[in-house]
Amino acid sequence: MVFLDTHVAVWLYATPVRIPTAVAAALDRVQPFVSPMVRLELAFLYEIGRLRDPESAVLGALRRDLDLRVEENGWARAAEVAAHLSWTRDPFDRLIAAHAICFGAPLCTRDQLIRDHYAEAFWG
Repeated sequence: MVFLDTHVAVWLYATPVRIPTAVAAALDRVQPFVSPMVRLELAFLYEIGRLRDPESAVLGALRRDLDLRVEENGWARAAEVAAHLSWTRDPFDRLIAAHAICFGAPLCTRDQLIRDHYAEAFWG
């Protein structure tokens, strides 16, 4: 099990060449998940014109191509954990990282701040 940050999901969908070879290889060996917060962030990005396709298209393609799943069972616990992640003011980052933390799962992200504060976060 590995959680994906929003930008990783977008890149896997739209520009997979942005994913380093080592990251792509690691993702091939695990079950990928996203937090429901990724779904919300994708919707926001579509609404403001930063994505061409709605979140349903992005997640649907990744579900079909990578067997990506949205992990919803740990959502309430993730919200509790996120309340204590004071190292960021970004609500998306807080909840996405918290969701991975609840499962003790790796989080694939290029975000250096997340990687500095969550030992299981990785990139490259």
